[in-house]
Amino acid sequence: MHFDKELDARGLNCPLPILRTKKSLADMQSGQVLKVVATDPGSVKDFQAFSKQTGNELLNSTEVNGEFHFWLKKK
Repeated sequence: MHFDKELDARGLNCPLPILRTKKSLADMQSGQVLKVVATDPGSVKDFQAFSKQTGNELLNSTEVNGEFHFWLKKK
C-alpha cells in the first residue's frame, strides 16, 4: 500500500506509539498516508480508538511476525 511517510514505533509501549503518530501526522498534509510499524500488541485497539477520536482514517492494519503495521490517512 502506498504511503507518504513511515514511523518506526517498534519497542515503544503505550502511549508512545500513539503520541509519536499524532506528532508525525501534524507535519503532514490532508490526504497523505502515514505507515506506522509497532510491536506493542495493545496498539491494535489503540489505533482503532485513535482513528475514531481524531477522524484520521485507519486504512488498513496487519500483523507480520509480531509487528503491527498501520496505515492512517490524515483528515
